[in-house]
Amino acid sequence: MAMFENLSERLSHSLKKISGKASLSDSNIQETLREVRVALLEADVALPVVKDFIELVKQRAVGREVSSSLNPGQQFLKIVQAELETVMGEKNESLALNAQPPAVILMAGLQGAGKTTSVAKLSRYLREREKKKVMVVSADVYRPAAIEQLKTLAAEVGVEFFPSGQDQKPVDIVNNALAAAKTKFVDVLLVDTAGRLAIDTEMMAEIKQIHQAANPVETLFVIDAMIGQDSVNTAKAFDEALPLTGVILTKVDGDARGGAALSVRHVTGKPIKFLGVGEKTDALEPFHPERIASRILGMGDVLSLIEDVERKVDRKKAERLAKKVAKGKRFDLEDLREQLQQMKQLGGMQGLMDKLPGMGNMAQMAQQKDVTSQFSRMEHIIDSMTPKERANPDILNGSRKRRITLGSGTSIQDLNRLLKQHKQMGKMMKKMKGKGMQNMMRGMGGTLPTGGGMPPGGFPKL
Repeated sequence: MAMFENLSERLSHSLKKISGKASLSDSNIQETLREVRVALLEADVALPVVKDFIELVKQRAVGREVSSSLNPGQQFLKIVQAELETVMGEKNESLALNAQPPAVILMAGLQGAGKTTSVAKLSRYLREREKKKVMVVSADVYRPAAIEQLKTLAAEVGVEFFPSGQDQKPVDIVNNALAAAKTKFVDVLLVDTAGRLAIDTEMMAEIKQIHQAANPVETLFVIDAMIGQDSVNTAKAFDEALPLTGVILTKVDGDARGGAALSVRHVTGKPIKFLGVGEKTDALEPFHPERIASRILGMGDVLSLIEDVERKVDRKKAERLAKKVAKGKRFDLEDLREQLQQMKQLGGMQGLMDKLPGMGNMAQMAQQKDVTSQFSRMEHIIDSMTPKERANPDILNGSRKRRITLGSGTSIQDLNRLLKQHKQMGKMMKKMKGKGMQNMMRGMGGTLPTGGGMPPGGFPKL
């Protein structure tokens, strides 16, 4: 499911009608705003947020800003985008880590919101992208599984784990972890707390004590986007007990509505700092309101895509392929497999299309056809070949093909489609040999084999 899919679809449809108009009247502005209001309410955006948003857009649209512009329709779209950004917080607010180390980040939230996973994702983010030495500790003494889960995740993401047990008091755990973090010269200590309900006075008293002991630079509230407005209201209640500094919105990839993302800042006064966009430990994105507004309006998010490519694509492999093709050497099945792996690193076709301008609906098509699982199937077929066959698919005769399809659990038709696809890509690569190809591949990070996103004719339906 694409993030903000329903909202994006509705808003794009309403705004497309008005953005092409050469002149705007009060009536067509009112009509569009009515549609925008319904779209926002259906996306589970909090009512006060919708009222304020519509009012602000109306004031700017009916005022001189639109009437005096050369392209009123486009100007109206710009106003909607700017106000969406304002609602969500205008700019990315990074973590305030410039404290005496160890800087403590306290994670709070309801049960099942994805706190422990978010601790692991954030610690990986800090280690890989901020180059910090990180330690994690669990003060959740009520759920032994939580401590074990954090231990496993810490090992997976390569950060220090401070052991804790059910027989200890949460405040003691935090004090001990702080002492250990100091002796190990840790930059950031992340404290996972027990999930609690805002109405549970005993638990709230406990987290206040933990907060006092830890003296965190950041107190982040983890919200499940799929709960929508309820979670936002809980955050508000929570903030009355604890000085929250920001929000991590989880399970955003499972919520096509996006109401929570648009309501959090307005209702709680706290900025969203990160989005959890999947189950893997690298599925955490810093929250950029301007990029999200652009994505919601179907304008893509090219900056995030470029960052993804920079971070996840193997540049050496991309350079190697570019040089190989530039010299007129053959694009073989080993090269195709590398390209498929690079695409998967970037979240497959849907992950790419979500961030490309005007490709929102294509992203849905990619999802319906489950293109990413097709990548895996194509890889399985190539894995079942010998190095010689990968280098020269022309030698594949009937018996070789039978062996490969049996080994990969696919059919002869699947294999033939893959070979046809590979041949088409090879022809395209030949046409593009020379310096032009090399520069293009370097620019793209080598991820899009034909420079146009999908190979000619699209990926085969396996």
